[in-house]
Amino acid sequence: MNLKKLMVLTASFSMAMSITACGSNNNNGGNAAATNAPAGNAVATDNAGTNGENTPATDEIVPEEGASLVIWESKEERAFAEEIAKQFTAQYNVPIKIEEVAPPDQVGKLTQDGPSGLAADVILIPHDNLGKAASASLLLPNDIFGEQTKAENTEASIVGSSYDGELYGYPRAAETYALFYNKSLVKEAPKSFDDVIAFSKTFTDKAKNRYGIMWEVGNMYFNYPFIATTGGYLFGKDGTDKDDIGLNNEGAIKGLTEFAKLKEVLPIKSGDINPDIKRSLFNTGDVAMDITGPWELAGYKEALGDNLGIAPVPTIDGKTSITFSGIKIFAVNAYTQYPNAAKLYARFASGKDAQLTLNKLIGSVPTNNEALQDPQITGDPYVSAFAEQAKNSQPMPSIPEMGNVWSPVNAALPEIWDNNADPKAAMDKAVEQIKDLNNGASAQ
Repeated sequence: MNLKKLMVLTASFSMAMSITACGSNNNNGGNAAATNAPAGNAVATDNAGTNGENTPATDEIVPEEGASLVIWESKEERAFAEEIAKQFTAQYNVPIKIEEVAPPDQVGKLTQDGPSGLAADVILIPHDNLGKAASASLLLPNDIFGEQTKAENTEASIVGSSYDGELYGYPRAAETYALFYNKSLVKEAPKSFDDVIAFSKTFTDKAKNRYGIMWEVGNMYFNYPFIATTGGYLFGKDGTDKDDIGLNNEGAIKGLTEFAKLKEVLPIKSGDINPDIKRSLFNTGDVAMDITGPWELAGYKEALGDNLGIAPVPTIDGKTSITFSGIKIFAVNAYTQYPNAAKLYARFASGKDAQLTLNKLIGSVPTNNEALQDPQITGDPYVSAFAEQAKNSQPMPSIPEMGNVWSPVNAALPEIWDNNADPKAAMDKAVEQIKDLNNGASAQ
């Protein structure tokens, strides 16, 4: 599946929307009784009696006797995890222990703790982390529920949940980011970043800790528009060529030059911006616009009410901004002692009803086709806004080398922002570091 096709699938997914993250009772972070060998699929299917394709599903497997599970969830989505855990325990009599681990950190923690039996049974990861985990045999395939999962979810989400032709994930939400704005401060969403600068010059007052716009300027995820919109790219046209890196080409440098101009209206260090600070300032009206994802939706709606607006990310150099998109997926630890229970939980927590619950509690965008057609979703102007941005998004590459990109670029951006480094020099250094990691060091 090449990147271009992925983009088409994402666009199709978005068009469809427009019409329509216990158990063990231990304190060591996982199942103390877990073995140090990966759980085989035969174990997972003992109660099912079958394995692989054409397997009967759902009700034909039961949790292992005495099963208990540890689940890693994000802090932001804990309310969802608690609700789903309550429902799952009531239905299957399997106690759940929830541990908060940021999704981008879960594969790294699984790599370290999985073989020793200290990791969670079910983890929640962004799809670009899948390749690293799957290629290291850290995950069990989504076999028992695979056909159902494929039938019930958008094709883009299935692509994002698969690696090297195998379905591993249980997709639960599609994500990209957009421009949140406070209508009481910004009457009309700005069309371009030039408009953002024009408004912010009238609003930003550093002495009062008040800013026209704020976003995580040191995080590549949120700054990919300043790379891709004007011609930069990652890993070639198909997203799988580790040697074709376009992060420092002419187009990328042009966009990053526009990025650097914005410091005029957001005159603070990149390290002084984090989600908690940004969220607090936006909720109090001291930040008029915020570029972030749907995980902030529920809280922002509560804080601003009808004054909350969401629009596509402003244009850059006259071009429609291209954002990263991702699929957030559940996956089952290959070392789990309770593969049946773990697979049942991943399935249960990613179905239609669960995705609608996640949308209700957090504000996420579903991947389940029926959930996307539910009035709860079709009647939501905010979800529709994310769908509009998703039409111009690119799925993050999922090859293992993607893990080598974040640290170098997340070091280059602060150099540009904080220290006025030349964008070309900063990105040349980042690309050299990525190539070195790709060709010598293991994925980070």
